[in-house]
Amino acid sequence: MNTSSRTIGTRKLLYTTKGDTARTPFAVHVGEPFELTKGAVDFPFSEGTAGCVISFEGLDEKEMAVYGADTIQALAIAVDSLEKYLQRLAGKYDFYFVTGEPYFED
Repeated sequence: MNTSSRTIGTRKLLYTTKGDTARTPFAVHVGEPFELTKGAVDFPFSEGTAGCVISFEGLDEKEMAVYGADTIQALAIAVDSLEKYLQRLAGKYDFYFVTGEPYFED
């Protein structure tokens, strides 16, 4: 995958593992969109198709790549997917804003 290492957006949060009380800081990063190149992915795509990577710093979770028809759509999907990805991880973690308020409403 030909990904960019340049971060264009970051959300700083705190987390606790379910059943724990210690809050630990972490960050979610959205990488700069990149156009796909031949052999970069294992699916067919049209010229101009782009990807965007969501990654974590301080939270032991794998990065995730999302794809769109162009760089704008890839970026939009990444921002939308960030919230959905955190919601899935909420089964394992509790998330908080750095102010201490819960990130998701119960």
